[in-house]
Amino acid sequence: MESIRSLSIFDIIGPIMVGPSSSHTAGAVRLGQVARSIFGEKPAEVLIELHGSFAETGRGHGTDRALVAGLLGLEPSDERIPDSFNLAREAGLKFTFQDADLGENQHPNTVRFTLTSSNQRMEITGASIGGGMIAITRLDGFPVNLTAEFETLLIVSEDRPGTINAVTGKLLEDHINVAFFNVARDQRGGQAIMIVETDQAVPDALVDYFQKLDWVHAVRKIARLKE
Repeated sequence: MESIRSLSIFDIIGPIMVGPSSSHTAGAVRLGQVARSIFGEKPAEVLIELHGSFAETGRGHGTDRALVAGLLGLEPSDERIPDSFNLAREAGLKFTFQDADLGENQHPNTVRFTLTSSNQRMEITGASIGGGMIAITRLDGFPVNLTAEFETLLIVSEDRPGTINAVTGKLLEDHINVAFFNVARDQRGGQAIMIVETDQAVPDALVDYFQKLDWVHAVRKIARLKE
Protein backbone atom coordinates (compact mmCIF):
# COMPACT_ATOMS: atom_id res chain seq x y z
CA MET A 1 0.00 0.00 0.00
CA GLU A 2 1.42 3.38 -0.96
CA SER A 3 1.92 6.05 1.67
CA ILE A 4 -0.30 9.13 1.31
CA ARG A 5 1.31 12.52 1.82
CA SER A 6 -0.77 15.42 3.08
CA LEU A 7 -1.00 18.67 1.15
CA SER A 8 0.66 21.80 2.46
CA ILE A 9 -0.12 25.42 1.65
CA PHE A 10 3.02 25.29 -0.50
CA ASP A 11 1.35 22.70 -2.76
CA ILE A 12 -1.61 25.03 -3.28
CA ILE A 13 -0.10 28.48 -3.81
CA GLY A 14 3.31 27.48 -5.08
CA PRO A 15 6.79 28.79 -4.18
CA ILE A 16 8.31 32.25 -4.10
CA MET A 17 10.29 32.38 -7.32
CA VAL A 18 11.78 34.36 -10.17
CA GLY A 19 10.29 33.46 -13.56
CA PRO A 20 6.96 32.83 -15.29
CA SER A 21 6.18 29.22 -14.33
CA SER A 22 6.55 27.20 -11.15
CA SER A 23 7.09 24.00 -13.14
CA HIS A 24 9.58 25.50 -15.58
CA THR A 25 11.37 27.79 -13.12
CA ALA A 26 11.05 26.87 -9.43
CA GLY A 27 10.83 23.14 -10.11
CA ALA A 28 13.75 23.33 -12.52
CA VAL A 29 15.91 25.16 -9.97
CA ARG A 30 15.10 22.52 -7.38
CA LEU A 31 15.95 19.70 -9.76
CA GLY A 32 19.38 21.24 -10.23
CA GLN A 33 19.82 21.73 -6.48
CA VAL A 34 18.98 18.13 -5.65
CA ALA A 35 21.11 16.73 -8.49
CA ARG A 36 24.07 18.66 -7.12
CA SER A 37 23.37 17.36 -3.58
CA ILE A 38 23.17 13.76 -4.78
CA PHE A 39 26.40 14.14 -6.75
CA GLY A 40 28.05 15.33 -3.56
CA GLU A 41 30.58 17.71 -5.05
CA LYS A 42 30.91 20.48 -7.61
CA PRO A 43 30.69 18.89 -11.06
CA ALA A 44 33.21 19.91 -13.69
CA GLU A 45 30.81 19.28 -16.56
CA VAL A 46 27.10 18.54 -16.92
CA LEU A 47 25.11 17.26 -19.89
CA ILE A 48 21.48 18.39 -19.46
CA GLU A 49 18.95 16.45 -21.58
CA LEU A 50 15.49 18.01 -21.86
CA HIS A 51 12.41 15.87 -22.45
CA GLY A 52 8.85 16.67 -23.49
CA SER A 53 7.60 20.11 -22.50
CA PHE A 54 11.01 21.00 -21.11
CA ALA A 55 12.46 20.46 -24.59
CA GLU A 56 9.60 22.13 -26.47
CA THR A 57 9.07 25.31 -24.43
CA GLY A 58 11.68 25.21 -21.69
CA ARG A 59 14.09 27.66 -23.24
CA GLY A 60 11.36 30.24 -23.74
CA HIS A 61 10.29 29.84 -20.11
CA GLY A 62 13.86 30.03 -18.82
CA THR A 63 14.01 26.38 -17.76
CA ASP A 64 17.56 26.06 -19.06
CA ARG A 65 18.78 28.95 -16.93
CA ALA A 66 16.83 27.67 -13.93
CA LEU A 67 18.40 24.21 -14.15
CA VAL A 68 21.89 25.70 -14.27
CA ALA A 69 21.01 28.02 -11.37
CA GLY A 70 20.04 25.01 -9.28
CA LEU A 71 23.31 23.26 -10.10
CA LEU A 72 25.06 26.37 -8.75
CA GLY A 73 23.04 26.19 -5.52
CA LEU A 74 20.80 29.22 -6.14
CA GLU A 75 17.27 29.33 -4.69
CA PRO A 76 14.12 29.77 -6.84
CA SER A 77 13.72 33.32 -5.50
CA ASP A 78 17.27 34.38 -6.43
CA GLU A 79 17.26 37.34 -8.83
CA ARG A 80 20.48 36.07 -10.44
CA ILE A 81 18.73 33.12 -12.12
CA PRO A 82 18.52 34.88 -15.54
CA ASP A 83 22.32 35.33 -15.40
CA SER A 84 23.06 31.73 -14.37
CA PHE A 85 24.93 30.88 -17.59
CA ASN A 86 27.49 33.60 -16.93
CA LEU A 87 27.69 32.64 -13.25
CA ALA A 88 28.37 29.02 -14.23
CA ARG A 89 31.15 30.01 -16.59
CA GLU A 90 32.70 32.16 -13.87
CA ALA A 91 32.51 29.18 -11.51
CA GLY A 92 34.17 26.88 -14.05
CA LEU A 93 31.07 24.75 -14.63
CA LYS A 94 30.77 23.51 -18.22
CA PHE A 95 27.25 22.68 -19.35
CA THR A 96 25.64 21.39 -22.55
CA PHE A 97 21.95 21.11 -23.43
CA GLN A 98 20.36 18.50 -25.68
CA ASP A 99 16.77 17.62 -26.49
CA ALA A 100 16.05 13.95 -25.77
CA ASP A 101 13.27 11.39 -25.82
CA LEU A 102 13.54 9.77 -22.38
CA GLY A 103 10.59 7.44 -22.90
CA GLU A 104 6.83 7.64 -23.31
CA ASN A 105 6.14 7.03 -19.62
CA GLN A 106 8.12 10.06 -18.47
CA HIS A 107 6.51 13.21 -17.09
CA PRO A 108 6.50 15.99 -19.73
CA ASN A 109 8.74 18.17 -17.53
CA THR A 110 11.61 15.70 -17.27
CA VAL A 111 15.36 16.26 -17.35
CA ARG A 112 18.35 13.93 -17.22
CA PHE A 113 21.61 15.24 -15.82
CA THR A 114 24.91 13.52 -16.56
CA LEU A 115 27.36 15.00 -14.08
CA THR A 116 31.09 14.37 -14.21
CA SER A 117 34.12 15.35 -12.16
CA SER A 118 37.64 14.02 -11.85
CA ASN A 119 36.33 11.45 -9.34
CA GLN A 120 32.99 10.23 -10.63
CA ARG A 121 30.24 10.21 -13.24
CA MET A 122 26.53 10.04 -12.42
CA GLU A 123 23.20 10.09 -14.27
CA ILE A 124 20.21 11.60 -12.46
CA THR A 125 16.71 11.84 -13.94
CA GLY A 126 13.94 13.91 -12.40
CA ALA A 127 10.73 15.76 -13.16
CA SER A 128 9.09 19.02 -12.15
CA ILE A 129 5.60 17.83 -11.23
CA GLY A 130 3.84 21.14 -10.55
CA GLY A 131 3.77 23.93 -7.99
CA GLY A 132 7.54 23.85 -7.68
CA MET A 133 7.48 20.23 -6.50
CA ILE A 134 9.89 17.68 -7.95
CA ALA A 135 10.58 13.96 -8.07
CA ILE A 136 13.93 12.31 -8.75
CA THR A 137 12.98 9.12 -10.59
CA ARG A 138 16.23 7.43 -11.64
CA LEU A 139 19.77 7.39 -10.31
CA ASP A 140 22.41 5.64 -12.42
CA GLY A 141 19.71 3.41 -13.85
CA PHE A 142 18.04 2.62 -10.53
CA PRO A 143 14.34 3.52 -10.20
CA VAL A 144 13.98 5.80 -7.17
CA ASN A 145 11.45 8.17 -5.64
CA LEU A 146 13.06 11.21 -4.02
CA THR A 147 11.06 14.42 -3.55
CA ALA A 148 13.14 16.40 -1.03
CA GLU A 149 9.92 17.26 0.79
CA PHE A 150 11.64 15.83 3.89
CA GLU A 151 15.17 15.68 5.19
CA THR A 152 16.59 12.80 3.17
CA LEU A 153 19.40 10.30 3.58
CA LEU A 154 20.53 8.46 0.44
CA ILE A 155 22.68 5.38 1.01
CA VAL A 156 24.32 3.35 -1.75
CA SER A 157 25.36 -0.04 -0.40
CA GLU A 158 25.84 -3.72 -1.01
CA ASP A 159 22.62 -5.72 -0.97
CA ARG A 160 23.19 -7.76 2.19
CA PRO A 161 20.77 -9.25 4.74
CA GLY A 162 20.22 -6.91 7.67
CA THR A 163 21.27 -3.66 6.04
CA ILE A 164 17.82 -2.06 6.29
CA ASN A 165 17.55 -2.99 9.96
CA ALA A 166 21.05 -1.63 10.56
CA VAL A 167 20.10 1.77 9.12
CA THR A 168 16.64 2.11 10.66
CA GLY A 169 17.84 0.74 14.00
CA LYS A 170 20.61 3.32 14.22
CA LEU A 171 18.18 6.12 13.34
CA LEU A 172 15.84 4.88 16.10
CA GLU A 173 18.74 4.79 18.55
CA ASP A 174 19.48 8.44 17.70
CA HIS A 175 15.78 9.43 18.05
CA ILE A 176 15.31 10.22 14.35
CA ASN A 177 11.87 9.30 13.03
CA VAL A 178 11.59 7.74 9.58
CA ALA A 179 8.76 9.32 7.57
CA PHE A 180 9.18 7.32 4.36
CA PHE A 181 11.59 4.62 3.23
CA ASN A 182 12.21 3.00 -0.13
CA VAL A 183 14.92 0.78 -1.53
CA ALA A 184 15.94 -0.37 -5.01
CA ARG A 185 18.57 -2.88 -6.10
CA ASP A 186 20.05 -4.00 -9.40
CA GLN A 187 20.03 -7.68 -8.45
CA ARG A 188 19.98 -9.92 -5.40
CA GLY A 189 23.33 -9.56 -3.66
CA GLY A 190 24.31 -6.66 -5.94
CA GLN A 191 24.09 -2.95 -5.28
CA ALA A 192 21.20 -1.26 -3.49
CA ILE A 193 20.04 2.32 -2.97
CA MET A 194 18.14 3.28 0.18
CA ILE A 195 16.22 6.56 0.34
CA VAL A 196 15.28 7.42 3.90
CA GLU A 197 13.10 10.48 4.46
CA THR A 198 13.12 11.69 8.06
CA ASP A 199 11.26 14.18 10.25
CA GLN A 200 14.52 15.48 11.72
CA ALA A 201 17.79 16.49 10.07
CA VAL A 202 20.41 13.74 10.20
CA PRO A 203 23.55 14.97 12.02
CA ASP A 204 26.86 14.89 10.13
CA ALA A 205 28.23 12.52 12.78
CA LEU A 206 25.57 9.97 11.85
CA VAL A 207 26.33 10.38 8.15
CA ASP A 208 29.99 9.64 8.98
CA TYR A 209 28.90 6.58 10.97
CA PHE A 210 27.03 5.12 8.00
CA GLN A 211 29.82 6.01 5.59
CA LYS A 212 32.33 3.98 7.64
CA LEU A 213 30.29 0.74 7.47
CA ASP A 214 32.12 -1.74 5.27
CA TRP A 215 29.05 -2.52 3.16
CA VAL A 216 28.26 1.15 2.41
CA HIS A 217 29.62 2.67 -0.80
CA ALA A 218 28.35 6.24 -0.49
CA VAL A 219 26.10 8.40 1.69
CA ARG A 220 24.43 11.69 0.78
CA LYS A 221 22.42 13.98 3.03
CA ILE A 222 19.84 16.04 1.13
CA ALA A 223 18.25 18.94 2.98
CA ARG A 224 14.53 19.56 2.76
CA LEU A 225 13.85 22.05 -0.02
CA LYS A 226 12.84 25.52 1.13
CA GLU A 227 9.25 26.59 0.53
